[in-house]
Amino acid sequence: MRKLSSTNYFNQTFLEEKCALNELIHLLSKRWLTEVLFSIEEGNNRFSSIKEDLKLISDNVLADRLKLLEQYKLINRNDNFREVPARVEYSLTSIGEKLSEILDVLCKFSENEMEFPS
Repeated sequence: MRKLSSTNYFNQTFLEEKCALNELIHLLSKRWLTEVLFSIEEGNNRFSSIKEDLKLISDNVLADRLKLLEQYKLINRNDNFREVPARVEYSLTSIGEKLSEILDVLCKFSENEMEFPS
């Protein structure tokens, strides 16, 4: 959570207003967000299966990232199952699928073309 009166907040707001890409990059820079998106794309559509796939992620962070992805309409949350205990499944939206394709290209670019200092 950013402090609303901080210079950092004003700078980030300026950048986000200047170009929507800055807001997207800020969103994607949140730890685990892209991995959660990729895990859902790979077919892990339940909280427990995402958690199993991303062994080091905490329950709180996973829940937060799922909420963010849903808020930005990158995933759908389906809880329309009449089961006990309640069942929730996640799936990519069409926007989430497009973003995942773009991120896959960026992953391949960074693996094949970039040299990162040690």
